[in-house]
Amino acid sequence: MKYFVGFDGGSTYLKAALFDGNQVVDTLVCSTGIDNNRTSEEMLRQLCEKNKIMRGDIAYIMATGYSRKILEIADDDISEITAHAYGVRITAPKEYRPGIVVDIGGQDSKIIYLDSHYNIRNFTMNDKCAAGTGKFLEIAAQILETTIDEIGPLSLESREPCDINSTCVVFAQSEVISLVARKFDRRDILYGMHLSMAKRMIKMIKSSEKGGDILMTGGGAKNIGICRAFEEELMREIYVADYPQFNGAIGAALIASERGREQAWKV
Repeated sequence: MKYFVGFDGGSTYLKAALFDGNQVVDTLVCSTGIDNNRTSEEMLRQLCEKNKIMRGDIAYIMATGYSRKILEIADDDISEITAHAYGVRITAPKEYRPGIVVDIGGQDSKIIYLDSHYNIRNFTMNDKCAAGTGKFLEIAAQILETTIDEIGPLSLESREPCDINSTCVVFAQSEVISLVARKFDRRDILYGMHLSMAKRMIKMIKSSEKGGDILMTGGGAKNIGICRAFEEELMREIYVADYPQFNGAIGAALIASERGREQAWKV
């Protein structure tokens, strides 16, 4: 059997997905570090060892994300917008075809508009400011002396969410520090931050598209507080992708499988 690998080189983490042509076999995430190539080689070694396959069993490797152009291990690279659009073909809940993909990453956020065949119709990116990204929440976790994994559940215990008005992460940080000094409950501060983040992202969505079904991907989709804030602001259900953090890597692996088959056919 031949396998295919997708690497998603994000700003903070490098994600990998192992695909057998039909389903996701395994996923792996590591801190990007200072040497993406060495990290990707080690991740590939771990994937092969864990799944008892040889390097020669991997027919094609596709890279996406910020560092896609410098990953020497890859056979080719693809834009992250394309990779994420492909990824939802596998990660979207069964019988569900999203019209909008909201991807919340560590340093940027993306809104991708899809047609009924998963083709990209348009997209919008927030890559100029950390507000509306995972970094925004990491800063909040540090100030409030908790962890990134705990802020979602803690925020759901809020009884009276604080009003966070700042749209810039620097000013929002000062606002949070001020709320802490004034003895506001950190659970109320956290949910206020989640609501502020949701509002900022929702403003990025075209008014004409806000009635479409939404699928949330990226590391931010693992945060139940963000999902609840989106649902509260939009007053409807938001779906979360399977393997949300790996959606880009899975999309790259799916494209790798198509490229690998094309090459095999030509031979």
